[in-house]
Amino acid sequence: MKINETVVQLETTKGSHAFLVLTKQIVLIDTGMPGLAGKILTELQSLGISAREIQAILLTHHDVDHIGNAKQLQEATGAELWAPAEDVPYITGEKKRPGVKHWIEMLARPQKPTITHLYGTDWPYRDISVLHAPGHTPGHTVFQIRDVVFTGDLFKFVLGRFRTFPALMNWDQEQAMESLASLRRLQFEWLCPSHGSPVRNGPKLQEFLAHAAKH
Repeated sequence: MKINETVVQLETTKGSHAFLVLTKQIVLIDTGMPGLAGKILTELQSLGISAREIQAILLTHHDVDHIGNAKQLQEATGAELWAPAEDVPYITGEKKRPGVKHWIEMLARPQKPTITHLYGTDWPYRDISVLHAPGHTPGHTVFQIRDVVFTGDLFKFVLGRFRTFPALMNWDQEQAMESLASLRRLQFEWLCPSHGSPVRNGPKLQEFLAHAAKH
Protein backbone atom coordinates (compact mmCIF):
# COMPACT_ATOMS: atom_id res chain seq x y z
CA MET A 1 0.00 0.00 0.00
CA LYS A 2 1.49 3.30 -1.10
CA ILE A 3 1.07 6.08 1.50
CA ASN A 4 2.75 8.76 -0.61
CA GLU A 5 5.69 9.08 -3.01
CA THR A 6 8.23 8.03 -0.39
CA VAL A 7 6.42 5.51 1.86
CA VAL A 8 5.12 2.02 1.10
CA GLN A 9 3.35 -0.20 3.63
CA LEU A 10 4.41 -3.73 2.72
CA GLU A 11 1.60 -6.13 1.84
CA THR A 12 3.42 -9.19 3.16
CA THR A 13 3.44 -7.92 6.77
CA LYS A 14 -0.26 -7.12 7.24
CA GLY A 15 -0.45 -8.48 10.79
CA SER A 16 2.29 -6.16 12.00
CA HIS A 17 3.36 -3.71 9.34
CA ALA A 18 6.81 -3.08 7.96
CA PHE A 19 7.33 0.08 5.94
CA LEU A 20 9.66 0.84 3.04
CA VAL A 21 10.94 4.41 2.99
CA LEU A 22 12.39 5.88 -0.20
CA THR A 23 14.12 9.20 0.45
CA LYS A 24 17.83 9.94 0.09
CA GLN A 25 18.31 6.54 1.67
CA ILE A 26 16.28 3.35 1.29
CA VAL A 27 15.21 2.27 4.75
CA LEU A 28 13.00 -0.46 6.20
CA ILE A 29 11.05 0.22 9.39
CA ASP A 30 10.35 -2.97 11.38
CA THR A 31 10.34 -6.50 9.97
CA GLY A 32 7.06 -8.22 10.88
CA MET A 33 6.39 -11.64 12.43
CA PRO A 34 8.98 -14.41 12.09
CA GLY A 35 8.92 -16.45 8.89
CA LEU A 36 8.27 -13.65 6.41
CA ALA A 37 11.80 -12.73 5.33
CA GLY A 38 11.59 -14.44 1.95
CA LYS A 39 8.23 -12.89 1.15
CA ILE A 40 9.47 -9.45 2.20
CA LEU A 41 12.49 -9.74 -0.10
CA THR A 42 10.25 -10.89 -2.96
CA GLU A 43 7.91 -7.95 -2.42
CA LEU A 44 10.83 -5.52 -2.37
CA GLN A 45 12.03 -6.99 -5.66
CA SER A 46 8.54 -6.51 -7.14
CA LEU A 47 8.82 -2.84 -6.17
CA GLY A 48 12.12 -2.58 -8.02
CA ILE A 49 14.27 -2.64 -4.87
CA SER A 50 17.10 -5.15 -4.60
CA ALA A 51 18.11 -6.43 -1.18
CA ARG A 52 21.48 -4.67 -1.23
CA GLU A 53 19.83 -1.30 -1.81
CA ILE A 54 18.41 -1.35 1.73
CA GLN A 55 20.79 0.80 3.76
CA ALA A 56 19.22 0.55 7.21
CA ILE A 57 16.62 -1.41 9.16
CA LEU A 58 15.05 0.62 11.96
CA LEU A 59 13.31 -1.22 14.79
CA THR A 60 10.64 0.63 16.74
CA HIS A 61 10.87 -1.74 19.73
CA HIS A 62 11.65 -5.27 20.88
CA ASP A 63 8.33 -7.08 20.35
CA VAL A 64 8.54 -10.33 18.39
CA ASP A 65 6.19 -9.12 15.64
CA HIS A 66 8.55 -6.21 14.92
CA ILE A 67 11.95 -7.89 15.11
CA GLY A 68 10.81 -11.25 13.71
CA ASN A 69 12.79 -11.15 10.45
CA ALA A 70 15.53 -8.72 11.46
CA LYS A 71 18.35 -11.29 11.46
CA GLN A 72 17.48 -12.77 8.07
CA LEU A 73 16.92 -9.38 6.45
CA GLN A 74 20.12 -8.00 7.96
CA GLU A 75 22.06 -10.93 6.46
CA ALA A 76 20.34 -10.62 3.06
CA THR A 77 20.74 -6.87 2.74
CA GLY A 78 23.93 -6.09 4.63
CA ALA A 79 22.03 -3.15 6.12
CA GLU A 80 22.76 -1.40 9.38
CA LEU A 81 20.38 -2.56 12.12
CA TRP A 82 19.26 0.17 14.52
CA ALA A 83 17.37 -0.25 17.79
CA PRO A 84 16.63 1.65 21.01
CA ALA A 85 19.26 0.94 23.67
CA GLU A 86 16.67 0.13 26.34
CA ASP A 87 15.19 -2.66 24.23
CA VAL A 88 18.39 -4.28 22.98
CA PRO A 89 18.72 -6.76 25.90
CA TYR A 90 15.30 -8.19 25.01
CA ILE A 91 16.16 -8.40 21.32
CA THR A 92 19.44 -10.19 21.94
CA GLY A 93 18.06 -12.48 24.66
CA GLU A 94 20.02 -11.04 27.58
CA LYS A 95 16.69 -10.31 29.28
CA LYS A 96 13.36 -12.10 29.11
CA ARG A 97 10.40 -10.18 27.80
CA PRO A 98 7.90 -9.58 30.62
CA GLY A 99 4.53 -11.24 31.11
CA VAL A 100 2.61 -12.54 28.12
CA LYS A 101 5.32 -11.30 25.76
CA HIS A 102 7.66 -13.97 27.13
CA TRP A 103 5.22 -16.71 26.11
CA ILE A 104 4.77 -15.16 22.67
CA GLU A 105 8.54 -15.19 22.28
CA MET A 106 8.71 -18.85 23.32
CA LEU A 107 6.09 -19.79 20.71
CA ALA A 108 7.43 -17.64 17.86
CA ARG A 109 11.14 -18.17 18.56
CA PRO A 110 12.54 -15.28 16.50
CA GLN A 111 16.20 -15.51 15.54
CA LYS A 112 18.37 -13.04 17.43
CA PRO A 113 19.96 -10.35 15.24
CA THR A 114 23.10 -8.35 15.86
CA ILE A 115 22.28 -4.73 16.63
CA THR A 116 24.88 -2.55 14.92
CA HIS A 117 23.72 0.92 16.04
CA LEU A 118 21.71 2.59 18.80
CA TYR A 119 19.48 5.62 18.37
CA GLY A 120 21.07 8.78 19.69
CA THR A 121 24.59 7.85 18.64
CA ASP A 122 25.95 9.30 15.38
CA TRP A 123 22.56 9.34 13.65
CA PRO A 124 23.36 9.79 9.92
CA TYR A 125 19.87 10.12 8.38
CA ARG A 126 19.02 13.80 8.58
CA ASP A 127 15.66 13.46 6.85
CA ILE A 128 14.44 10.96 9.48
CA SER A 129 13.59 12.24 12.97
CA VAL A 130 13.91 9.76 15.84
CA LEU A 131 11.46 10.35 18.70
CA HIS A 132 11.72 8.51 22.03
CA ALA A 133 8.21 7.36 22.95
CA PRO A 134 8.48 4.88 25.85
CA GLY A 135 5.66 3.06 27.54
CA HIS A 136 4.76 0.16 25.30
CA THR A 137 8.36 -0.95 25.85
CA PRO A 138 11.17 0.87 27.68
CA GLY A 139 12.74 2.13 24.47
CA HIS A 140 9.75 2.33 22.15
CA THR A 141 10.62 4.72 19.32
CA VAL A 142 8.66 6.52 16.61
CA PHE A 143 9.98 8.12 13.45
CA GLN A 144 8.96 11.13 11.41
CA ILE A 145 9.84 11.38 7.74
CA ARG A 146 8.54 14.62 6.23
CA ASP A 147 4.76 14.60 6.86
CA VAL A 148 4.50 10.92 7.86
CA VAL A 149 4.92 9.63 11.43
CA PHE A 150 5.49 5.93 12.09
CA THR A 151 3.95 5.30 15.49
CA GLY A 152 4.84 1.66 16.21
CA ASP A 153 2.54 0.33 18.92
CA LEU A 154 1.32 3.60 20.43
CA PHE A 155 -2.18 2.76 19.11
CA LYS A 156 -4.13 0.74 16.55
CA PHE A 157 -6.51 2.04 13.88
CA VAL A 158 -8.75 -0.87 12.94
CA LEU A 159 -12.05 -0.72 10.99
CA GLY A 160 -12.15 3.02 11.42
CA ARG A 161 -11.72 2.91 15.20
CA PHE A 162 -8.81 4.07 17.35
CA ARG A 163 -7.68 1.61 20.00
CA THR A 164 -4.94 1.70 22.61
CA PHE A 165 -3.10 -1.41 23.73
CA PRO A 166 -4.25 -3.03 27.01
CA ALA A 167 -2.12 -2.41 30.07
CA LEU A 168 -0.89 -6.03 30.14
CA MET A 169 0.81 -5.40 26.78
CA ASN A 170 2.51 -2.19 27.95
CA TRP A 171 5.67 -1.92 30.00
CA ASP A 172 4.40 1.31 31.65
CA GLN A 173 0.79 2.26 30.95
CA GLU A 174 1.10 5.87 32.10
CA GLN A 175 4.17 6.48 29.96
CA ALA A 176 2.46 4.83 27.00
CA MET A 177 -0.44 7.29 27.23
CA GLU A 178 1.95 10.23 27.63
CA SER A 179 3.86 9.14 24.53
CA LEU A 180 0.61 8.81 22.59
CA ALA A 181 -0.53 12.27 23.68
CA SER A 182 2.85 13.73 22.67
CA LEU A 183 1.97 13.19 19.02
CA ARG A 184 -0.19 16.33 19.29
CA ARG A 185 2.99 18.40 19.25
CA LEU A 186 3.98 17.18 15.79
CA GLN A 187 3.06 18.57 12.40
CA PHE A 188 2.07 15.74 10.04
CA GLU A 189 -0.40 14.54 7.42
CA TRP A 190 -0.31 10.80 8.14
CA LEU A 191 0.18 8.56 11.15
CA CYS A 192 1.21 5.01 10.27
CA PRO A 193 0.61 2.57 13.15
CA SER A 194 2.06 -0.91 13.04
CA HIS A 195 -1.39 -2.46 13.42
CA GLY A 196 -4.40 -1.43 11.38
CA SER A 197 -4.56 1.26 8.72
CA PRO A 198 -2.70 4.54 8.19
CA VAL A 199 -4.79 7.49 9.36
CA ARG A 200 -4.84 11.01 7.99
CA ASN A 201 -4.66 13.95 10.38
CA GLY A 202 -8.04 15.46 11.17
CA PRO A 203 -10.58 16.22 13.93
CA LYS A 204 -11.23 12.58 14.92
CA LEU A 205 -7.54 11.84 15.28
CA GLN A 206 -6.92 15.02 17.28
CA GLU A 207 -9.85 14.18 19.54
CA PHE A 208 -8.35 10.74 20.18
CA LEU A 209 -4.95 12.25 21.04
CA ALA A 210 -6.56 14.85 23.30
CA HIS A 211 -8.42 12.09 25.12
CA ALA A 212 -5.11 10.25 25.66
CA ALA A 213 -3.64 13.41 27.19
CA LYS A 214 -6.31 13.34 29.95
CA HIS A 215 -5.22 9.97 31.27
